[in-house]
Amino acid sequence: MIDVHCHILPALDDGALDTGDAVAMARQAASDGILTVCATPHIRHDHDVVIGELAARVATLGGELTRRGIDVEIVTGGEVAEMALSGLSDDELTSISLGGGGRWILVEPAPGPLGRSLDAAVDDLRRRGFRSVIAHPERHAHGELDRHLAALVERGALVQVTAAMLEHEHAAPVIVRLAEQGLVHLLGSDSHSSHAGRPLKLSAGFAALREVAALRPYVDWMAVEAPRAVLAGADVDPQFAVSL
Repeated sequence: MIDVHCHILPALDDGALDTGDAVAMARQAASDGILTVCATPHIRHDHDVVIGELAARVATLGGELTRRGIDVEIVTGGEVAEMALSGLSDDELTSISLGGGGRWILVEPAPGPLGRSLDAAVDDLRRRGFRSVIAHPERHAHGELDRHLAALVERGALVQVTAAMLEHEHAAPVIVRLAEQGLVHLLGSDSHSSHAGRPLKLSAGFAALREVAALRPYVDWMAVEAPRAVLAGADVDPQFAVSL
């Protein structure tokens, strides 16, 4: 499995506290069968993340995991706030594309219902040669969420939900409904620490999706093929059509 959304880089944003915490997160990933983790620190005004330093930070953490015999690959990425996108150069966006593939950008919607500014951000990224992965829409379950996501998918975006929320009594029905409508393509842990909060695990989320008969034929695609293509910067052809 591949985790496309994780705050594993130590002492940076609101993610791993230190190297020990990041190593413990990687051990969680390994025990869950996750082979690759995208390090996606927050790129927004309230976190002092220097994009030019991220590749070196990823390499340093990867070297530490190798030294400790932890077979988890750390690759580059970023969780970019929708309002921050216009202030980033194409080179900066390329350097924080998921997996360094140069194409797919993990976009964090503004708080509250999805708005027209997100549509504009997705359109602008596409004009610049990038594509969008919309992060954790289950946090924005207001108003016309389903129709808004469908419109974004029509624009070429993919949708990533949080694996742990498939075990949450209120969020899980929302995610399953979206998935049944063809509006979920990727799972991410959105893990921030080994000490508390969401664990760096995906398997339980995929197991929950397999319990839904309509989704069962597509889960392997969501777990392996889709994230692999995203990291490679390739086209992603959803295996199920949007159906509202």
